[in-house]
Formats: sequence, C-alpha cells, structure tokens
Amino acid sequence: MMYSEAIHDLYSNAVVVSVDRENELYEAWDVDGNAVTIDLVAVETKAEELYVVVKLERLRTERNRLLAETDYWNASDTPDMSAEQIAYRQALRDITETYTSLDNVVWPVKP
Repeated sequence: MMYSEAIHDLYSNAVVVSVDRENELYEAWDVDGNAVTIDLVAVETKAEELYVVVKLERLRTERNRLLAETDYWNASDTPDMSAEQIAYRQALRDITETYTSLDNVVWPVKP
C-alpha cells in the first residue's frame, strides 16, 4: 500500500520516511533529524484511503481511454450516433457511480 505517502500526508514535518512492513516498522524524521512519532493506526487508515483514491483514478483513466476511442462517433462530419452508441458512452460515463476500482468493474460492451 501507500504507507510512505500516508506518513507524509499525516506528518507534514516528516522529510525522511522508512517503512519496513515485514517487521511493522514505520519511522520518520524531520528536517533536523529528530524522530517523528508515528500513529500506526492512523497511518494504516490513511494508506487505505489513499489506495482507494488511486484505484478510482485508474478506473477513471481506463474509462476515459474507452470514451476517447469512441469520440469520433460524435464528430460533426459523421452520421448521428445510434442509440446503442449513446447508451455505451453513457454507461462509460456512469461507471464510477457503480465501481471504485478496476478490480471488479464490469465494462459495458462496445457496439
């Protein structure tokens, strides 16, 4: 997960971060070399929040790529889009209302 990022988000004075998940060792130091006290529960919670955001960003990136593949359907020099094409593009736009990651998304079928 994103433990280093979580520590930096939670502790703005942390400039050096060391994460050893295997041994559950999270350490941080400020600019003067002083140890920053880390709340492990807060770090875990923040890392999970950040991971959810990243997963949603990846979903949106893939959704946007699929939409871009069909942008030409709506170009002014092409015929009107079919009902199936309109429904497909709308389903892509709505995908983040139902899914939050690429892990379990069910993509609409491109007509």
